[in-house]
Amino acid sequence: MSFDEVRSVLHRLFIASAGTALRKEDEQKSRELGALLARLARIRKGAHLVDAAAGKASVGLVAAELLPIGALTVLERDPKRVEACRDAVTRLGRSLPVDVRHADVGDAEAWPARPDAVVALHACGGASDAVIDAAIRSEARFLFLVPCCYGSSVPFLEQAAANVRAMGVVTDDLLRRRMAVSLVDAERKLRLEAAGYETELDEFTGATVTPHNLLFTARRTCSDKRMATARERLAAMHAIGRSATSREL
Repeated sequence: MSFDEVRSVLHRLFIASAGTALRKEDEQKSRELGALLARLARIRKGAHLVDAAAGKASVGLVAAELLPIGALTVLERDPKRVEACRDAVTRLGRSLPVDVRHADVGDAEAWPARPDAVVALHACGGASDAVIDAAIRSEARFLFLVPCCYGSSVPFLEQAAANVRAMGVVTDDLLRRRMAVSLVDAERKLRLEAAGYETELDEFTGATVTPHNLLFTARRTCSDKRMATARERLAAMHAIGRSATSREL
């Protein structure tokens, strides 16, 4: 798909006013979507896609228009965004089942069982961890996750920060922060692999498009060897973090 196709669909679904141009942030969103949808193109034809922590579901709905997915489930907790998403669904050019659910991603009952793929673009703070847990629990075949923000709601952040401080060799606060964030993402990767997912991390688009450009691509393979190795490393990481935190108390 081309950038022009993505921006045209984004305009039709979410702007829907003749003579109105996309704003600068919408142009940036189009570039993000184009890069992310190129990765989503690997899922099978007719796939059931879940757009989690979806906002207005720009990823899911543009995917529904430009990729041959078979069904879309949207999970979003903000009622105004849910309303905007449902309005955009009426302008889809393709006919497929779209289920927009007003729900938090942490609500297990809101998730469909065994979806083909889960996507979460800029899942803020602990929402990324909730999406990981839910994707594992629902046995999703693929997960495409782009985290956003690393605040106090991130479960492992406190332990990660304590671990960095315990090293005693890094005194610069900015470097400590960056190292702790890297440990958070390393823990997320190990958690996915311990649950049976082969997981890759890379930058899906340039930092000039978005500074939050780290993409987790996870595929459920249930490799016993990978799972065992990841569980050992995850246990060791958590033990170090707990030990570092307890020494500070």
